[in-house]
Amino acid sequence: MSFWDIVWFIFITYAFVAYLVVLFHIIGDIFRDREIGAFAKAAWVILLCIFPLITAIFYLIVRGRGMADRSAERAVAQRTAQDAYIREVAGHTTPSDQIAQARALFDAGAISQSEYDALKTKALV
Repeated sequence: MSFWDIVWFIFITYAFVAYLVVLFHIIGDIFRDREIGAFAKAAWVILLCIFPLITAIFYLIVRGRGMADRSAERAVAQRTAQDAYIREVAGHTTPSDQIAQARALFDAGAISQSEYDALKTKALV
């Protein structure tokens, strides 16, 4: 085997792994998308099996922007759920929540300015 055979093998392996990653992202997006029906999902999967490269390119062109939007929405939803879980498990609120609660008490007249400042300082420390 020559040096160029090894370089070619590495290039082909990289391209194949990249294609598989794209293919799995597409299949995951197909099954997570609630806007398309079951028959459309089945059609996309069948087309990906019969004409894999052409269908993958076509899917990325036609539904690529929606794919990115759905991915971003999923990330935000996961982050929100994670933050809510952490607050629940930790048993306390975040500093911004504590400051907002102290401000609400101050606006209602339940605490004085000095008490509000003390609560705010405590939340930030």
